[in-house]
Amino acid sequence: MIKILKYMRKQDWLLAFVATLFTVTRVFFDLRLPEYMKQITEIVKTEGSSMSAILSAGGWMLLSALGSFVATVVVVVLSARVASCFARRLRILQFDSVTSFSMEEINRFSTASLITRSTNDITQVQMYLAIVIRIMIAAPITAGWAIVKITNQGAPEWSIAMTVAVVVLLIMISVIFAFAMPRFRRIQKLTDNINRIIREHLIGIRVVRAYNAQSYQEAKFENANEELTHNNLTARRIMIILNPGMGIVMNGLSIAIYWIGAILIDAAGAADKIILFSSMIVFMNYAMQIVMSFMRLSMLFAMAPRVAVSANRIQEVIETQPTILDGTLVESPMDTETEIEFRDVSFRYPDGADDILKNISFKAKKGETIAFIGSTGSGKSTLLNLVSRFYDATQGDVLIGGTNVKEYKQEALHLKFGYVPQTAFLFSGNIGDNIAYGDTTCGVDSHDLVNDAASVAQINEFIDSLPDRFESPVARGATNLSGGQKQRISIARAVYRDPDIYLFDDAFSALDYKTDKALRQALNERTKNATTLIVAQRIGTIRDADKILVLDEGRLVGMGTHTELMKTCRVYQEIALSQLSMEELAS
Repeated sequence: MIKILKYMRKQDWLLAFVATLFTVTRVFFDLRLPEYMKQITEIVKTEGSSMSAILSAGGWMLLSALGSFVATVVVVVLSARVASCFARRLRILQFDSVTSFSMEEINRFSTASLITRSTNDITQVQMYLAIVIRIMIAAPITAGWAIVKITNQGAPEWSIAMTVAVVVLLIMISVIFAFAMPRFRRIQKLTDNINRIIREHLIGIRVVRAYNAQSYQEAKFENANEELTHNNLTARRIMIILNPGMGIVMNGLSIAIYWIGAILIDAAGAADKIILFSSMIVFMNYAMQIVMSFMRLSMLFAMAPRVAVSANRIQEVIETQPTILDGTLVESPMDTETEIEFRDVSFRYPDGADDILKNISFKAKKGETIAFIGSTGSGKSTLLNLVSRFYDATQGDVLIGGTNVKEYKQEALHLKFGYVPQTAFLFSGNIGDNIAYGDTTCGVDSHDLVNDAASVAQINEFIDSLPDRFESPVARGATNLSGGQKQRISIARAVYRDPDIYLFDDAFSALDYKTDKALRQALNERTKNATTLIVAQRIGTIRDADKILVLDEGRLVGMGTHTELMKTCRVYQEIALSQLSMEELAS
């Protein structure tokens, strides 16, 4: 927890310091109250004392109570502000860090875990910091100050009783924590697990219903929920002993103080009885302050392990260095017609056993359309991930404009691309915002560009049928759109950008043949000055490409036009004949 405090801003430290000053002030007022009580008792005992002296001491007592109240309010307000600002800072740092992650880091942490770290973990730290400012500082000061005061009050027997109570309290707290802490450390991992199951269930709800797998999902959730519940209950059952145990210690101490006081008062002379009674009341107040301080500290210690885990998880994300680092170039220094080149490129996923791509080499010139085809798992999509630098090649070089992609600034590199992923993803908002996504200068003049991009993507007819056209809402997860509509809007988003390089990762799979043909014709006209890379499963989508690369188990086994490959590449022939007849292929 202490390590993560280095991310707190200077102004937050200043507010925390001010809160500490008010905390000391509150403790001072609280510990003055018993003294005024003793003073009133002594005034009453003194013969000839006036009512004005009693009222004066009572007035100071009221002012101390009021001062304590004001100081407490200030401390609560300042601690809440410091904790909230610190949580905001952590969320910003964590979001910025995750944004810079490559797919390797995102997959390593998992989406569910990153969400938990950004929400639940930061909330844990926020709540704990607010409590620390209010209690962690006040409790030791109160206990220490009260111990100093208590040494000057009453008989030594009371001090012995106080010492025994504190020792019993420390032993009880130590034993309880020894059993409870391992349970608290498991809570965050179990929370990650249940979040992962819920997220998968919600995202895949259609598949769940289609396969009547509700019972299976419920059983999986129930197991995770039961494990989390059992762990929480065990930890809480252990910790629940703490409060009754402290109650017994406090009540036992009270009984001991009164019992000892009764014996001492009974043995004292008439003149000393009132003094002993006054000392007993003051001692009791200070003793309760000490025990309550230990109780508050024990509560903080009980929360500490879980918060420490949360803090470590947050810090792990913030301090993780992305494996894909920025270069320095914003433009290629070379004047070349070769827009994209792979030089003996191999790639293996982190912790993978084998290479996904093996010794891939090819060139794509400006204005060319290059297509990739092959069986599932042959590495087609991985090739596009290397071009866009979602991953870095394990071996070999990927060049754009004659320059290794590692030498570009990532922002400059990504500005070159219009990317359409294999699974169309739309953001909640409206259709127009999704087409113009990422354009921070989007204004009135952009409407024509949005409309033009929609026309190229063959989605304008559908949009025109909507009452609000481009202002029509897109639900979360685009659940109000069909697969083909989502895919075409994703294509329109790439067209709107008017990039140098188009990356289509199986982006036409949800389209019917008529729409596919019309869209490709429109794209051919729009992309004639750009380099286009297409991953596809259908021969009809790529047969007119300038060059087709055939992949098989990560190796490049064929390269050429459709006609050339039908004569020279057995793998391509098998794929083609599995989809079209010889007559269709010849036409």
